[in-house]
Amino acid sequence: MTHDNFTLEPAMTKAEKYETLLKQAESLLADETNTLANMSNVCALLHHGLCFWWTGFYLVDGDELVLGPFQGPVACTRIGYGKGVCGHAWKEQLSVVVPNVHEFEGHIACSSESNSEIVLPITKDGEIIGVFDVDSKEFNTFDETDVIYLQKILSLISE
Repeated sequence: MTHDNFTLEPAMTKAEKYETLLKQAESLLADETNTLANMSNVCALLHHGLCFWWTGFYLVDGDELVLGPFQGPVACTRIGYGKGVCGHAWKEQLSVVVPNVHEFEGHIACSSESNSEIVLPITKDGEIIGVFDVDSKEFNTFDETDVIYLQKILSLISE
């Protein structure tokens, strides 16, 4: 399978789209051990495959998250521990789905066009090395289906 030989049909359910993207991610990452390269490809795959507004990684650097591979408009470069949705997901070590970012206390508005967000911690060797962050221009974009499939795809990076 070539790395760009997959089709997401508009009539597919969200889960069906993720199943296709999961197979694509498995193919992309099968022979690559470099974490940064794998993050970059996963980011591009999900961003373009699901037409997200902003898709990217923030990597732990001391007591901050520092911008890593991403797709979309320019972003905040550093986020403090426990700050915003990304810092909260890092501190609490859990996935966070925010239907309306304007109602999330302490939300960091890197873009005024973001309206909903999902953030998942990335673990490697039992330690959080960063978070995966996706923003949407639409409200209520993310749900448990996103959490389940994004965790499966992100686990390919942390293996």
